[in-house]
Amino acid sequence: MKVPESYYDEIFAFAGQWDVPSSCGLKIRKNGDETYVIVTELYQDNPGTSVTAAGWSLASQICEKKQLDIRKVHYIECNPDTHSKLSFYDEAYYEVGFFDETGARRPVPVYTQLAPEKIRQAII
Repeated sequence: MKVPESYYDEIFAFAGQWDVPSSCGLKIRKNGDETYVIVTELYQDNPGTSVTAAGWSLASQICEKKQLDIRKVHYIECNPDTHSKLSFYDEAYYEVGFFDETGARRPVPVYTQLAPEKIRQAII
């Protein structure tokens, strides 16, 4: 199950859980004053930790490497459409909220599903 390259601009290598070498698809988009970081699960092309399991660690590594302020980005996880018969592999986007309304880091991130059409129109 190969992920189409249209989902990402680059393959981003990161240290996954227990520092296992891992990778994801990465797009960074600006829309006005907003910055969107979109990480895409690569399934079998990722040798290590999934984007969801990496969460905060992955977001931190991307922001450090790309010199972005993690508090000022919209961090979005993408499960790409792989044209599988299994609904688990249907296209889905989730914005991940690492911080609460006061700016404190949440102990457990909040995931909000976004409509793929809305994502495509706004930032892809």
